[in-house]
Amino acid sequence: MGNVRTRIVGTRKGDDLYLLPAEGDPLPPAVTSVRGGLDDERRTSLMRTHSGLHVLSAIVLRDFGAPVTGGNMEPLIARMDFDLSDVPADFKQRVEDACNAAVRLNRQIEVQVLPREQAMAIPNIIRTASDLLPPDLEMVRIVDINGIDIRPTAAPTWPPRPMIGRIAVTKMESKGRGFRRLRIRIEDAE
Repeated sequence: MGNVRTRIVGTRKGDDLYLLPAEGDPLPPAVTSVRGGLDDERRTSLMRTHSGLHVLSAIVLRDFGAPVTGGNMEPLIARMDFDLSDVPADFKQRVEDACNAAVRLNRQIEVQVLPREQAMAIPNIIRTASDLLPPDLEMVRIVDINGIDIRPTAAPTWPPRPMIGRIAVTKMESKGRGFRRLRIRIEDAE
């Protein structure tokens, strides 16, 4: 009965939040007290990926004026969708080069939690195509990669510097009228 180790690989929302165990892992008996721990390697990979997405979205907005319309991430791989109708022939390479130049600046990351009114007063704080903050959210976590990106976020970001490594833009896809998807891979720095 004791000493069961179950890896949790995800969650599913319903009436409650359900933890999804790794396939084949044993489950503790019902009503058993459990203790949890973080998989540091996975968390670190997710932090690197999330920080990389901050840089990617900031570069595409800065250089091409395209806000984010969606995205998803796994450890060291991700996709991000943009509202972008016109794409130059060298777009993928330009984005990758600009992202890696930004990462090499090794800017400080600052995290603060602000009352919603104060957070929303920051110029251009919403950098997605729509405001995704729940209307009843009173306190907003702001992540600022100094000089590169500032926005509200709840996902893990690597403090105090974006130790991302290298961002490889692996694929660009058209997702319908004016929408583009970029797929990235986070690699170790050269």
